Amino acid sequence: MTVSGTCVSAFEPVRDLFAAKLESGDEVGACLAVVSGDDMVVDLWGGTADVPSGRVWERDTLANTYSLTKTMTALAVLLLADRGEVDLDAPVARYWPEFGAAGKQNVLVRQVLGHTSGVAGWDANISLSDIYSHEEAAALLAAQEPWWTPGAGSGYHVLTFGTLLGEVVRRVTGSSLGRFFAEELAGPLGADYRIGVTDEAPERFASMVAPSSAAADYSSIPPDSLICRTLLNPAFAPSIVTDPDFLAAEIGAANGQGNARSVARLASLVSGGGAVGGRAALSRTTLERIFDVQADGVDRVLGVPVSFGLGWALPGAVMPGVPEGRVCWWTGFGGSVVVADLDRDLAVAYVMNKMSPELVGAAKPNEYLAAVYDCVGRGR
Repeated sequence: MTVSGTCVSAFEPVRDLFAAKLESGDEVGACLAVVSGDDMVVDLWGGTADVPSGRVWERDTLANTYSLTKTMTALAVLLLADRGEVDLDAPVARYWPEFGAAGKQNVLVRQVLGHTSGVAGWDANISLSDIYSHEEAAALLAAQEPWWTPGAGSGYHVLTFGTLLGEVVRRVTGSSLGRFFAEELAGPLGADYRIGVTDEAPERFASMVAPSSAAADYSSIPPDSLICRTLLNPAFAPSIVTDPDFLAAEIGAANGQGNARSVARLASLVSGGGAVGGRAALSRTTLERIFDVQADGVDRVLGVPVSFGLGWALPGAVMPGVPEGRVCWWTGFGGSVVVADLDRDLAVAYVMNKMSPELVGAAKPNEYLAAVYDCVGRGR
């Protein structure tokens, strides 16, 4: 398979690994990018974007990044915090009064960002199309009680993360999350990443190759458990991610469309200390809030130990490719990953269509991260 793009000589081992995985079939189609300082030192892509048609993965192919989208939604909220329009330590109800019902009057914005709010899923049985209607999905969450004492540990907000924070953004700015993100972050930074797409040809989007097995046997888990209520209400197949209705929806937890170049560009806003290309957007004070630990232990939903900061995860054993330090990251179902490393002024992103079954900790992103950091270490 042909690997396209650019890679500076110091990162040739990363290119070699990427090429080997495409050649072996471990990847179907993928892209990988590294930003060091202001320089895009790795920008690679290759393989097949759509298996049935044989359409190749192009420079500007976009793919669904699943839960990596959460880091982009978090950037939107952090930007509002930096502007003084949102207080991360304030109750969500300050901006969205209806949310204060049913014992949620003291749930804080930072608790939603850190997956500790207790509003990890919907009480009602809902479909994916119900979530497409953002205001109706948000109203359901506003009316229900938290599932545990807010602030008492994390329970991964699989889909509610985007609905809750998207409604905060809407109440504060008057704009939808997708529009605000496009106008205030993606557009100014020149990043081709979207939360909600209605104006692109279908040929731009990669189709997902579903994992050959599930990460867990959910049939053996009680259907009324918090795990099933969060992960399976609703569940949706990877085949839906190129459906026009799915693309058009603004699901700030799960349907961001982008490529590694765009993700790395946006993450470099964090790794670069709040500026990209000399253009400042976030203060150091706001960036440091990402590292305020909200929960550090076994997550109620994921079932593995995760250290959550504000909108991003922090280094831990679940993702061994992420080094210790002032480093934040998150991943998407199937293996997409983003890392923002403030210590090294380094941003790394990987987006693919051949999915691994794990929700967190897939092998491929860890291998790429290990290769990147090995090159960084050798270059010192």
